[in-house]
Amino acid sequence: MKKFFERLHIKLFGKKYYPEDYNFNEKEISTESFPLLALRDLVLFPDTVISIFIKQSSDIAAIDEARLRENRLFASCIVKDETNPLANEHCKTGTVIRIINRLKLPDNTYRVLIQCEYRGVIISSSNQHGVALVKVEPLKTTGLNDPLSDDDLALMRSVQKSFAQYAEYSRRISGDTLAAVEKTENPERLANLICNSVYLKPEKKTELLGFADTRQRLHEILETLERENQIYGIQKNISGKVKSRMDKRHREYILNEQLKEINKELGKDKIEDEFVILENRIAEKKPPQEVLEKTAKEIKRLRKLQPFSPEAGVLRTYLEWIADLPWSSFTVDAGDLVEAEKILDEDHFGMEKAKERIIEFIAVRQLIGNEEQNKNEQPGDLAALSLIPDTVPINSPLPNSIKGPILCFVGPPGTGKTSLGKSVARALGREFVRISLGGVRDEAEIRGHRKTYVGALPGKIIQSMRKAQTVNPVFLLDEIDKLSWDFRGDPASALLEVLDPEQNSTFTDHYLEVQYDLSKVMFLTTANSLHSIPYPLLDRMEIIEVPGYGENEKLSIAKQFLVPKELRNNGLNTAQITFRDDTLKDIIRYWTMESGVRNLERETARCIRRIARDAVNKGYGKDKPISEFKKTVKPASLEKLLGRKKYKRDLVYREARVGVTYGLAWTEYGGTIMPVETIRYDGSGELLITGNLGDVMKESVRIALSYLRSAGGKYNFSLDALSKSDFHIHVPEGAIPKDGPSAGITLASSLLSTLCKVPPLPCIAMTGEITLTGRVLPIGGLKEKLLAAIRNGMETVLLPRDNEEHWNELDKEIRSSVKVEFLETAADVFERLFPKEIIKKKSTRP
Repeated sequence: MKKFFERLHIKLFGKKYYPEDYNFNEKEISTESFPLLALRDLVLFPDTVISIFIKQSSDIAAIDEARLRENRLFASCIVKDETNPLANEHCKTGTVIRIINRLKLPDNTYRVLIQCEYRGVIISSSNQHGVALVKVEPLKTTGLNDPLSDDDLALMRSVQKSFAQYAEYSRRISGDTLAAVEKTENPERLANLICNSVYLKPEKKTELLGFADTRQRLHEILETLERENQIYGIQKNISGKVKSRMDKRHREYILNEQLKEINKELGKDKIEDEFVILENRIAEKKPPQEVLEKTAKEIKRLRKLQPFSPEAGVLRTYLEWIADLPWSSFTVDAGDLVEAEKILDEDHFGMEKAKERIIEFIAVRQLIGNEEQNKNEQPGDLAALSLIPDTVPINSPLPNSIKGPILCFVGPPGTGKTSLGKSVARALGREFVRISLGGVRDEAEIRGHRKTYVGALPGKIIQSMRKAQTVNPVFLLDEIDKLSWDFRGDPASALLEVLDPEQNSTFTDHYLEVQYDLSKVMFLTTANSLHSIPYPLLDRMEIIEVPGYGENEKLSIAKQFLVPKELRNNGLNTAQITFRDDTLKDIIRYWTMESGVRNLERETARCIRRIARDAVNKGYGKDKPISEFKKTVKPASLEKLLGRKKYKRDLVYREARVGVTYGLAWTEYGGTIMPVETIRYDGSGELLITGNLGDVMKESVRIALSYLRSAGGKYNFSLDALSKSDFHIHVPEGAIPKDGPSAGITLASSLLSTLCKVPPLPCIAMTGEITLTGRVLPIGGLKEKLLAAIRNGMETVLLPRDNEEHWNELDKEIRSSVKVEFLETAADVFERLFPKEIIKKKSTRP
């Protein structure tokens, strides 16, 4: 044992070993104070020498304090609460240690060689200059008599035998330690050597350190060793079975290789195996050189594996994905602008901005294609021939063209954003693929899983590319604003590379592990709102607004698209069914209230189904041909076909009322009217706000009230009324959350009407943010708000002056349907909204 420590000391510190430094046989057993060394997951036992690293600042301070106390400390293990070692019951027992040598490292940490002297128990603690000091009482051992009885000697020998078996199983016990355990005759020393050598959890070692009864301690050590030996035995048995199974597979592999050689000698090797077929399939797709090298390496690995091994199945599936993906095949874009415009107009009404952008893209592609063709047309040069046919061969190289745009169609539901993607693909002559991103929370849905995982697959991007079978499809990412994130990652961040034209040429799916070029793909995205899309993702897209439809636009859509479609779907396409214009307008006004046409389509389909039932009841389609059935749908028959009216505009009063004004709001589902009601009653100036309003809207109420206080000398109300009255402001439909600053002028007008007891002029709506100085700031969603005003029968709309240029961009139909006045200040709004009686008359002095 002495030689072992001598070698350890010279190896660690390069010094000669001095036995007197260790004092194995001299222990100062007394109650005294020591610095506390709180070790992490390390339990020290007496009769051992060990080298440890000290990194924690508190432990370094304890080491420095030990210099003043004969280099002695009290070491205790932390196994539960690292923030407060003294709060842990297992930390009460530890070991008094002596520092033999310390070595300060360049990073201000210590490498310390320590001698463990005896066990002790903390009886009190204190803190001195940031160092924890503990008063320790030696642990008094009991249970064994001197000389040892036969039972005690038998117990010691059982422990030594069990430890020898443990050393044989684990193969991590040194020969010196095993020899020291077998030769020792001291029960305490035997227990300490074994506890220090075995590999147990710190909790268990701390428990073994705390036994005062030596006989009980040896029994516990014996039980622990026997349990560990039993576990090792089971593990060895399992390892033997696995090794036997692996030997069997190896034998099968050798036999299969011998069978291949036998078939080769018999001339049966001409049959092409699956690996050659797989190599040819991948080569036919002409992938990049990086992919060819990767697949060649994986096929080489696959040849060496057993056919039914799990790893072989993973590799085979991976190579099948590589072989199925399009690497070079593409479609030639249509160059006929007139035909493209015709297709877009056939499928969708309106959407001028979106259609113009698609036509621009086709025109640019046509110019670039002609330029490349002129460059390649050389005498005797056959390279230009690949641009002449209408369909390009799969193996033809992809022409060097512009990168696919990233377009984002933003608008209310039911305006045709999703179906526009199919029309774009048809107009371009490309393949169309679509994935829905609504509710996607897992980043692996975009980038895929590592192929080492069970059931791993590529992400939705690569799966859709395999479905398209071309490298330049029209790719629709639907509902991109509905993405979410949780502990599985952020799919919106994973889309940053996909939707960046400068990066998506080197897109890497986790499953493929090779780069895939997405730069030729035309990505289209749809969203109802831009607010929930992260800005880095939004910055990569070209935003195209798809606004809601007016009444006349809905009428045209119903006549040109919806009614003919539903007649075909319900078997009445040959019947003589006529919907009058006033009938369709009544459906739009009283059975739908939306910016899109989805509900209009539902109500039209419901009406046609009722007509189809009546036709069948009259014998058409069975006894009579359906082409003879005639019906003209009139407004008077709508309640019979569709039931009672759903929308009656109950929130809008046709007569003027004190304290009631009408604002305009924009939501993800389009524009809506927003009445504001205010009442005043005696009180102490309290302001009550209801209607499920957000923080921004509540701030607008306070701004409006403050502005009226400052302008009180101009209008016909008393400032004392503000301090002696309570005001209750309510926005109806309290179940619907409302927020935003654009209701500021509406709230101020409602408060002024209540204070002056003068009703505003009827059938006037307004919108705009108000400031403390009375300025009216511009708003967004102008078209949606105006459509809401038109739907609810408003005759005049008051808008901020800065929105005048947006008004000029709107359709003539909307501009002719409502009167709009542009105002700059709240005073201008009040002058237009109220009669002159609200202005306070100036007093004249004699």
